[in-house]
Amino acid sequence: MKKTSECQIVLWLDVPIEQVNHQKILAFIDHLLNKRLKPKTINCYLDSIRGFYDYLIHEEGIRIRPPVKRGYALRLSRPLPRYLRDEQVSKLFDLIDDRRDRAMFMLMLRCGLRVEEVAKIAPSALDLPRAQLFVHEGKGLKDRVVYLSDDTQKALVAYLKVRPSSRAKRLFLVSKGRYKGKPISVRGIQKRLELYAKKAGINVSCHQLRHTMATQLLNADADLVTIQDLLGHSRIRTTQRYCRVVNLKVQRDYHKAIRHVMQRHAL
Repeated sequence: MKKTSECQIVLWLDVPIEQVNHQKILAFIDHLLNKRLKPKTINCYLDSIRGFYDYLIHEEGIRIRPPVKRGYALRLSRPLPRYLRDEQVSKLFDLIDDRRDRAMFMLMLRCGLRVEEVAKIAPSALDLPRAQLFVHEGKGLKDRVVYLSDDTQKALVAYLKVRPSSRAKRLFLVSKGRYKGKPISVRGIQKRLELYAKKAGINVSCHQLRHTMATQLLNADADLVTIQDLLGHSRIRTTQRYCRVVNLKVQRDYHKAIRHVMQRHAL
């Protein structure tokens, strides 16, 4: 890639390499975009060109200013969160009859927990009388409190009644086989969901259950800051991505406001 990048820009340039500036680099980026190259590929070109100029400066001793600024790169697009429709949620959970599995996946769907967080839950983190759960050292080593819906609390109580006795400091345990009583692993949880998803004929991951919770709360008029806190997002911009998926709140606000506008300014 490096030699290809250097050759391409040298062939494309209409000025000596010593006269290349940032504006020329921007024009070269437009040239690559017109060739329908992806941002990730273009960033590889920029890295190679930056390295080429570093070589000219530090190895060949040529006194020129690097045209590609340090750290400059095209922003890569992030895929929008995928979520389950209401009918898909019902179809999936109608098949989950194992008490442990139902409790695990309810925590993802109703509380927005990550699969790693579910695997790490300790029994002491549960506060059933207050209908809340303490998430210790989630992503980014951040602690947070999430709240238990009535159906999630019911699922947890049902599981606790059949949970194998164990000294393990994890809530969810392997229920049968040679590892019975040991903490279930992240991969073990994922495989259980894959099993139910296959039976339901739905393509779904553990993280999509978390996305579904966020989307449902947003469409139920929950504030973005509230959703951010429940999900444990560091930045509100991460949570705002859900607004770009299906935001029924925006739809309702629009129709409410436009009716008011039409009453004042009838055409």
